[in-house]
Amino acid sequence: MLENIRIILVNTSHPGNIGAAARAMKNMGLAKLVLVDPVDFPSFEAYSRAAGADDVLGEARVVKTLAEAVAGCTWVMGTSARERAVQWPVMLPRACAAESVKQAQQGRAAIVFGRERTGLTNEELEQCHALVNIPTNPDYSSLNVAAAVQVLCYELRLAALDSPIAQASPETGDKTLAAKHINDVPATADQVEGMYQHLHQMLEDVNFFGTHHPEIIMRRLKGLFNRTHLTKREVSILRGIYSAAQGKKAVRK
Repeated sequence: MLENIRIILVNTSHPGNIGAAARAMKNMGLAKLVLVDPVDFPSFEAYSRAAGADDVLGEARVVKTLAEAVAGCTWVMGTSARERAVQWPVMLPRACAAESVKQAQQGRAAIVFGRERTGLTNEELEQCHALVNIPTNPDYSSLNVAAAVQVLCYELRLAALDSPIAQASPETGDKTLAAKHINDVPATADQVEGMYQHLHQMLEDVNFFGTHHPEIIMRRLKGLFNRTHLTKREVSILRGIYSAAQGKKAVRK
């Protein structure tokens, strides 16, 4: 299960935090680290702070955007320490870990950590199904990003240890039934993002936005769909509806 969970750090400014996060991950048995546009990596300080977790750093993927980092994931959690204008479902670390481990049994999950000073933008949070908030002391709520990674990785390990999995052999079971339900699996982040782009295009084509602000409407629609945790089949149905509304079969990305 833990091998299907990614830890994603967005635009980390201090290389020591990357190294400390890698160490926290290895302590708890996680190995999939993705860095989105890090300010300074690779770095001697990152490897120094990793204290033996060189393999986690050496295999870390570096990408330009969060969309690249979460591609292929069917469950994405974003960390946030402050209230937002648009409400996302919010979980405590233990509930987040339990749900992430559950989702990792049937796909890939990710927990996203934002910038040291400003966290994640609303646009980045739109790519998450829910938020996780660590209940710190309200009189001193500032939490180092590597410490936040340690807290979540610890909870993930506990959840994994508490969740025995029956390993179904791919050679057993009803293959016809499996084929029938292949589209009922959770949609990946990139499939959902493609659906959002198609939705935006369709709403423009039917002149829905008018004088309204498209970004505000789309943000609320994304929040709505993210709460439902769409399946691959549902994404396909929605895109069929959009194409019908456009009066054509749009090009799908």
